[in-house]
Amino acid sequence: MQKIIISGCCGHMGRVVADICANDPDVEVSAGIDILPQPTDGFPVFPSPAACTAPGDVVIDFSHPAALDSLLAFCIERKLPVVLATTGYDQEQLARISEAAGIIPVFRSANMSLGINVLLELVKRAAALLGDDFDVEITERHHSRKLDAPSGTALMLADAAAQSLPYEAAYVYDRYSVRKPRDKREIGISSLRGGTIVGDHTVVFAGRDEVIEFSHHAASREVFAVGAVKAAKFLAGTGQPGLYDMSSLVC
Repeated sequence: MQKIIISGCCGHMGRVVADICANDPDVEVSAGIDILPQPTDGFPVFPSPAACTAPGDVVIDFSHPAALDSLLAFCIERKLPVVLATTGYDQEQLARISEAAGIIPVFRSANMSLGINVLLELVKRAAALLGDDFDVEITERHHSRKLDAPSGTALMLADAAAQSLPYEAAYVYDRYSVRKPRDKREIGISSLRGGTIVGDHTVVFAGRDEVIEFSHHAASREVFAVGAVKAAKFLAGTGQPGLYDMSSLVC
């Protein structure tokens, strides 16, 4: 049985991950890490990675970008694989993640949903087939508590389209200040925040007299937790340093 340490265990996603693990006979939560520790059933909670003394085989992180450095240091010191499901990393943090992947197995994805990662493959294929005859626009909707905009998933979808288009795309996040016709090489990305929306993403390919849309709707946070636990199982069995993502599970 694999022992999982959950970073951000007292947050919304951390609690869902713990519930998923409680019903999975192949794993158990050996500890949690949270800057604001709260009592939990079945495992101890530590205020920081450095304070964690519990055994573990893999770490799942649903916390905050600010926790990255201490978490990576902990995982490198303990030689623990880590699943990074947190979004909002800047370029310097992404570089540190890549460096850590040269020492330990690191699994990073802005979206742990299997469906979203199938959608990524469909968007790549559509962009390659439709080329520069269709304009590409992306919309994303999330709950009012989400901190980053656009979402990491929206950027993943934009990157998927961009890598298959026959031109170098430019991302446009705000048309309010742009008083001119849309450039053919743009990928527009729009964000909506409100209520309790878990996560909706739509990629629009708009051509002459026809529109093609690819959409994904997440009905609950459970889909992300299930994907994270699957990633943890995969990573714990890998043993090889490297940077992994959901294509390792989908393909």
